[in-house]
Amino acid sequence: MSFLAVLFALLLEQAHPLSHGNVVHSGLREWFAWLRHSLDAGQRRHGVLVWSLAVALPAALTAAIHWLLWSYSVFLTFAWAVLVLYLTLGFRQFSHHFTEIRGALDRGEELQAREALAHWRRVPVEDISSGQELLREVMSYSILAVHRHVLGVLVVFVVFWVLGLGPAGAVLFRLADYVSSACRRSVLQLPPPGFTAVEVQGGVCDVARQVWGWINHWPARCSAMAFAIVGNFEEAVAAWRAPHAPGQDANHAVVLAAAAGALNVQLGDVTALDSTTCRPPEMAHLTSLVGLVWRSVVLWMLFLALLTLANVLG
Repeated sequence: MSFLAVLFALLLEQAHPLSHGNVVHSGLREWFAWLRHSLDAGQRRHGVLVWSLAVALPAALTAAIHWLLWSYSVFLTFAWAVLVLYLTLGFRQFSHHFTEIRGALDRGEELQAREALAHWRRVPVEDISSGQELLREVMSYSILAVHRHVLGVLVVFVVFWVLGLGPAGAVLFRLADYVSSACRRSVLQLPPPGFTAVEVQGGVCDVARQVWGWINHWPARCSAMAFAIVGNFEEAVAAWRAPHAPGQDANHAVVLAAAAGALNVQLGDVTALDSTTCRPPEMAHLTSLVGLVWRSVVLWMLFLALLTLANVLG
């Protein structure tokens, strides 16, 4: 059932992609903003409470609904899994940004490409570089988006499904990622009266970063392994094992390094790759990146199909 649920969700998302301001996603964003404004006073216990209500509670409710439906109807259980995956998993939640940027670069409209990337990253256009650095940023951000919206979600979904928790893993992963990213972008509600922004930063944001690092540890390495298997394996593993720049998110650094090695392209601060085979980013690498991503998804779908088949035969 898990394989079919993922397949149906991906097909449904391709046929009818979610709008950016859909009711579910907007409601969750408002829920988190309200929790932080009302409950986060900057202390760790407040951060744990806010994170639990914003992330753990929706995941637990997802698992509870799965158990309830499982005891009542297999069809409803399947429909619930497809719905949850449709809301949490898929390319169309970010691929339109990549398509717009790629189209602008194909037309030679670099400024429009920079504006599109700035809109995607929610940063001023002045922060976006040009030339090869623009291509490097586009590829890096796209690779992380694939991990955060597709490959990582699949990993946690499968683990939780095997544990009997249904699609709760997909909810946990996506919400944990959202809360951590929202703190990092500093696009949250104003701090409660009587507290400064620095004081509030020490609450849910510290908890969110730490817990997201735990949750994302193995999914990031699974995504890296998928890139290595379907790409240049030796270069991917060499880049993966190379030291990375201090201050980087360790999990994201692993994903980017493996993808860079798999494509033989220079991304980030990885220096272990052979300079004779690892090239600066070019327009052709955008096409190679699309192929790498699709091969990685097919690899995971084959693994999930084999897992489902083994469960049926067992």
